[in-house]
Amino acid sequence: MNVGQIRTKRWNDPVDSEDGTRILVCRYRPRGVSKASETWTEWLPDLGPSVKLHAAAYGKNGLMMGWDAYRASYLREMAAQSTAIDVLAARVTVGETITLLCSSQCVRESRCHRSLLQSLIADRLRRPD
Repeated sequence: MNVGQIRTKRWNDPVDSEDGTRILVCRYRPRGVSKASETWTEWLPDLGPSVKLHAAAYGKNGLMMGWDAYRASYLREMAAQSTAIDVLAARVTVGETITLLCSSQCVRESRCHRSLLQSLIADRLRRPD
């Protein structure tokens, strides 16, 4: 079986032929980007952090949330998105490569929900049927 890949990038990173299907996984669509300028083919906002978690992460209601608390909160939220995550894992299983895209502000991939989502999908691939 030819298993695809799960890649991650920011939405404004250059498009590569290896990207496969580019999926925006942000709660908010990037501002000022026309439909013609979109670098993604799908948008799954429910796989991005909730409005409340996004605000907490950026300190919009007080202090910025630390990474450990953010990570735990995001993973709790994604428990409710197991069907969508399973669908992405199934696509990869049959050979599709997907690239999870996030905000241009997320410079550190290791501190971005896209890396957490990548791990959740990869975990589904390792799970025995």
